[in-house]
Amino acid sequence: MSQACWISAGKVYGLQRVCRVWQIPLSTVYERRARARTPRLLARRGPQGPCSDRELVEHIRTVIWESPFHGEGYRKIWAKLCFQGLRTSKERTRRLMREYGLQAPQRTSHRQPVDQPKPRSAQQARHKGIRFAFGAASAPLRPAS
Repeated sequence: MSQACWISAGKVYGLQRVCRVWQIPLSTVYERRARARTPRLLARRGPQGPCSDRELVEHIRTVIWESPFHGEGYRKIWAKLCFQGLRTSKERTRRLMREYGLQAPQRTSHRQPVDQPKPRSAQQARHKGIRFAFGAASAPLRPAS
């Protein structure tokens, strides 16, 4: 940056002057230069464990395939892996099952579509002057006039 020439003036400006004009700290420039020189590690931090992610996914798939039940969660899969002697963390099992689409199917909500009107609740009905009789026949009662 300090060795670059200004195209229109043909002058070389120092790094301090350029940082002052751009209003960035000099330490930021040095930090970014150092970060650009060192290659970033693409692997996850921390200890790897007994096997790589791909091998662990294959173990997870075999556990799911051999199970007589449909849709087991990550905790049960993790427990079965531990029982087989394959030590790993619950969170790693959960992450891999999520990334590879091996999670148990979940129930969908029973919400009504947006375009249909919602059923009237007792609180909304009270504002309209309608009382509800709760019990065998829960039909709205008109207020006595």
